[in-house]
Order: sequence, then structure tokens, then C-alpha cells
Amino acid sequence: MTNLYAVLPFLLYLLVTPSTAQTEQKPNILVIVPDDLGWSDVGYQGSEILTPNIDRLARNGKILQQFYVMPTCTPTRVSLMTGKFPSRFGVLAPAYGEVIDLGTPTLPSLLRDAGYFTAIVGKWHLGSPPYTPLKYGFDQSYGYFDGQIDPYTHEYKTETKLTDRRSWHRNDQYLDEQGHVTDLLTAEAIRIIEEQREKPFFLYLAHHVPHYPLEETEAYLSLYDDKPQMHPSRKLFAASVSHLDEGIGKILKTLEETGQRENTVILFLSDNGGQKSWQSTEHYRGKYADKPHLVLGNNYPLRGWKGDLYEGGIRVPGIINWPGRLASGKISMPIHMADWLPSLLELAGIPNPGRQRLDGESIWKYLQNPEASPQPTRSFYWKIKGASAVREGDWKLLVRQDGSKELYDLKADFRETRDFSHQHPEKVKRLMGLLESYRKDDRD
Repeated sequence: MTNLYAVLPFLLYLLVTPSTAQTEQKPNILVIVPDDLGWSDVGYQGSEILTPNIDRLARNGKILQQFYVMPTCTPTRVSLMTGKFPSRFGVLAPAYGEVIDLGTPTLPSLLRDAGYFTAIVGKWHLGSPPYTPLKYGFDQSYGYFDGQIDPYTHEYKTETKLTDRRSWHRNDQYLDEQGHVTDLLTAEAIRIIEEQREKPFFLYLAHHVPHYPLEETEAYLSLYDDKPQMHPSRKLFAASVSHLDEGIGKILKTLEETGQRENTVILFLSDNGGQKSWQSTEHYRGKYADKPHLVLGNNYPLRGWKGDLYEGGIRVPGIINWPGRLASGKISMPIHMADWLPSLLELAGIPNPGRQRLDGESIWKYLQNPEASPQPTRSFYWKIKGASAVREGDWKLLVRQDGSKELYDLKADFRETRDFSHQHPEKVKRLMGLLESYRKDDRD
């Protein structure tokens, strides 16, 4: 019989020593994606819009100074979910139907396989029913399937062969619910954070605002009463962003109150550049016929708008924040939305599945210590209907369907005011070769 006194020290060691699983606890991951938020639509970028909670994330986190996405929503979300450029799936614009092939490894499916609880709250826009979130690795879903909805009725703008006006759902089943979309999404995110579970969570919070159509109460509009020079629809836009910011503040408070803040890495990433304006006499049953949104986002000092391959359409606000694990500062290295899948897998200690070729690369070591190693010369690729672009180092080539080309030196001229294509034909030739090499893996 084993001597109890001989094993007692070992038993005491087990009682007071955290298990390997506890000491190597995987972090919670919260990805917040506002819709159509432009470069100068947040306070920390010098905007007149009041965003104290987003600014706090920026002040205590890493500001991504060259964060790139696609110029519209569905393509950007494809990159986030798959780690690939969306043209690999033939996605060049907002899309419906089967956007991502069923069975494709996605960020939520890979995290779920590694022991995460996964949830999406908000905008899906990666497929129409039956191609819904629970088919792509999410344990729970709540929000809306389509690209845009009315803030209060939660209806899509119109009916088509692939979409129904109904869009609001829970766990992929249509749901009728009252309330402003921003408040409902914030409340659901808080509920998920407060829920008791043994698993770490991956929460993808994809907000509606500041995408049109916008409706806000006087409580948020009055924040800008001291700015009489602000256009009424820009005031509405600003109010929607402040409403969003208030919700983020509530979420941060919940993380703190539940003791999860220090083990939660937060990403705040816009999906594309700001939109200039919007009006419609027919969409949303004609509700906004007399409420044109004539002034919306602000991408200054970048050139272009949502839908463009100029910097204003594809370079957007980005922050990563993890208290005690990432020092505050700025990251100047170019980063693409496709980089987050491999980066988040690495920081969660999940081996690269190796089942597919990714376009994104893990940037985790550069986020931890930007000075630790020389930053690589990176290249990115964009393809939309009617145009393509490629960036290598500081040079960016834009090629239109008619064969015309524009070449920009983004280090010397980030506003893209001077086309160098005639002065540097050798650079155009090299970048065209790079562009063609990227195109080979696209789906026609």
C-alpha cells in the first residue's frame, strides 16, 4: 500500500499549482467591424466625431497606420473569414448565394476545432440562406443576413430572387424583434460575454452603422448641437458613430466587470472606406425618399471613396488592443485583412492547419515587437469589377479594364496625386508581372 505521507506533498502540489490548460489559457478574441467607417471618422484620427471609447482602445493599443481591406463589404469579410483574397472565390463585389464554398476552413471553424466558443453578432453578408453563419463554423448567430437593413424595421432594402426583405435572425432562423440595431447588437454581445462557459470565446461583432440608411435619436444628435456648420446628414452619420462608440464602452465595462478584460484581445477594423453619399426614393418601401444622406463618410486626406482602389477606399482605421500583452504605439507596416486569420491562430497557439494556401501572413511577431526584426517587403493584391491593383513595398499599380495604368509612390505621395507610370516603365513592368502572378490563382 502506498505510503500516504510519501505522496502527500505531490497531492498538495496538484491542488495549488495551476494546470497546464490554465497556465496556457487561450485568449478571448473580440473582432469589432463597423460598416463604412472612413479614415477620418474616428476621434483618434482627428475627426470631429466623438468616439472616446474607440480612442481609448487606440491610446492603449496598437494603431495600424496602413491597414488594408477591400473597397466593399463582402470581399473584405471573405478575407477575414478565410485568410485569402476574395478573388480566389470569384468574389469581386457585394454578393449573395454561396459566397464561400461550403467546407472551406474559416476563422470560426478553425477556432471552434481548437476549443473556442464562436459567435457572430450583426452583419453576415457572406451568403443568402441556406448559406448562413452556422454552416461556416459559428456556434451561435444573431443579427442580419444581408448587406444593409433599416435600423428599426430590420428589413433589407428590397426583395430579389436571392434575398427576402426579412433579414433579422437568431441561430440562422428568422426573428421579429423591436429596437435600434446598434442597441440590439450591443446587448447581445454583452449577453455572450457575461455567459458562463469553460471555453474561451471568439466574438465577431459586425455593426450596421455607419452604413446607410441611418436613424438616430435626439440623445445622439444633440452631441453635435455645438457644430451648426455640420451638414445635417453628416450630423446623422456622426451621431450613429457616437452611438456605436457608446456600445463599445458598455462592452469594455462588461469585460472588466467579468474579469475577462486582460485575457481578451480586441480588434477594431473598418470593412472599407467611407461612402460619399446615398439617396433612394424606392428602397426601404420609400421610407427615405425625403431623407437623402448627402454627406456621409470622411476619408481625408486619402483619395477616393468606398468602391475605389485608391487609398480612401481600401485604407481604413484599424486597432489591436490587448492590455498587458501588447504595448501601445503605432504599426507602420502594411497589413491586410487576410493577415488576421493566421495571426489570430498563432496568438491562440493553434498550429497552422496546412490544408490550404493562404494569402495572409501572421504578423503577430511584428505586433509584439515592431523593432525585433526587419519588416518584410510586403505585396498585396486587389481585384474588383473593372479594375485591379497591386502594392509592393511603397509602390502601388492600379490597372483598369481598358488597359490604362496608374503608378503611385505611397511613401512620397500617400494622397496619390502624381502618376509615375510614364516616368518608371520598369516599375510598371515589374508590378504587372506581380499582378499576373496573383491572377493565376483567381476563380474566373
